[in-house]
Amino acid sequence: MRTAIDAWSAGRRPYLLLVLLCLALHLPGLAALPPFDRDEARFVQATRQMLDSGDFVQIRFQDEARNKKPVGIHWLQAASVGALSDAASTAVWPYRLVSAAAAMIAVLLTFALGAALFGRPAALLGAAVTAGALVVVTEAHLAKTDAALLASALAVELGLARIYLAHRAGQVAGRGAALLFWAGIGVAGLIKGPVVPALALLAAGALTVADRSTAWLSGLRTLWGLPLAVALVAPWLVLVSSATDGAFLGEAIRSDLLPKLTGGQESHGAPPGYYLALLAVTAWPASLFVPLGIAVAWFGRRTPGFRFALAWIVPGWLLFELVPTKLPHYVMPLYPTLFLLAAHAAWTGVAAAGRWRWAMAAWLALWAAVGLGLGVLAVATGFVFADGPSLAAIVVAAAALAAVAGGIRLAGRDAPSAMAAGLAGAVVVFGLLFAVILPRLDGLWLGRSTAALLAREGVPANRTVVVGYSEPSLVFLAGTAIDFADAAGAARHLAAGPGNAALIGDRDRARFAAAAAAAGLDLVEGPAVRGLNYSRGRWTELTLYRRR
Repeated sequence: MRTAIDAWSAGRRPYLLLVLLCLALHLPGLAALPPFDRDEARFVQATRQMLDSGDFVQIRFQDEARNKKPVGIHWLQAASVGALSDAASTAVWPYRLVSAAAAMIAVLLTFALGAALFGRPAALLGAAVTAGALVVVTEAHLAKTDAALLASALAVELGLARIYLAHRAGQVAGRGAALLFWAGIGVAGLIKGPVVPALALLAAGALTVADRSTAWLSGLRTLWGLPLAVALVAPWLVLVSSATDGAFLGEAIRSDLLPKLTGGQESHGAPPGYYLALLAVTAWPASLFVPLGIAVAWFGRRTPGFRFALAWIVPGWLLFELVPTKLPHYVMPLYPTLFLLAAHAAWTGVAAAGRWRWAMAAWLALWAAVGLGLGVLAVATGFVFADGPSLAAIVVAAAALAAVAGGIRLAGRDAPSAMAAGLAGAVVVFGLLFAVILPRLDGLWLGRSTAALLAREGVPANRTVVVGYSEPSLVFLAGTAIDFADAAGAARHLAAGPGNAALIGDRDRARFAAAAAAAGLDLVEGPAVRGLNYSRGRWTELTLYRRR
């Protein structure tokens, strides 16, 4: 394996290999998976409404202003849909293609970063496992901000690394490094506001404190770099502030940013240590040698490459752990650097000794448990959401078992091969999971089933009201004009016109029946659909009602 990695890390070969790997990991399932609730469905619906209205400044979901996130991801999705599809289509893959492309760019930038920090062989290994990490593969399949944020974060980090490493080598980085840094800051600001700028500021501060010198900061060329970043963001901010009478910034800060900083927004609160506890899961299989990589970096922290990596990871990680609102993907901008450290430790053949050997053995056991758990989960979902596990689920379980067995067997004698074994298993596991297993679990996709029922019954969205289920995926799949109400509102809707229809959830059926009786409605009960409303964690049955 070492000979192969050495050969493939030369010239342009790494880029070709990584592109092919990303295609194998990130494309399967883009078209087959229905839109996920709630964030992805909100993003794609808001982009569709931009295309429908021609207003590319304000962000709206149905009649509600979405004054939370910047506009960047919607522009990218709109460009993709405009080139490959149209707003009337319910195909979600053109929206997701932006995330898949962004994940690929992030992987290629990870290789460039690793080559600067640790050399090309370790960089190739680290970038490859970055492509296959569970959280990266997942975000590459979702039409929201996080894959694009990862790409912009890697651009910023690479620019910062080149500036810092050049200074430590007694040189001055070219303008290209500063351009990459500031352009990345601007793009990141348009994607998700202050997240990446905050990480860059923390990393630069940590390096300045560690080196006890600010001299290297001159390489940032702030006099023209900062205006460049501002120029990328400011025009849209001016336009959206004008269009909303200044409401966008105020609501984004009051309703989105501050609640995340002061409490667990939308029930996503968790104590410090949350991300560390989830690392073995969210980073699988790339997490195999992460503890070893961190230990090696700490002992070699005076070395420029290690110092830079730690400066990017440690302050940012502490920030994410201290912020009360937590979701598993929030720390993803720190993961590629972690994986590069792991790959460097694996490539150089560093072995855990003494008490660290037992700690590493415990981590390997945890890594193995996660891999086996994915296989068990693939099989178990067939019993919960279908009539039993499919052949694809059995293959996934076998691939997960093979990956775990190969990783454990090779970990002590050929670490690069152990990482490659885990990655090979990930290609099979994630490919079948996203392309075959998840799309076929009908009970998991209540929005898809409901939209299909309305289409079969010939009920248009603008004549339909829904009670007891209000997930955004239904808006995207059934149509922007679909409405949501309570039981009394549904009765009034049916009374307003003979062509109207109502979908009533099982928990609201009695209240709806009472309201319909009070209104003197003679109703026809139609077909029903049942599925898991996973956003609320409960099974829901929706029944179609129309006037006789």
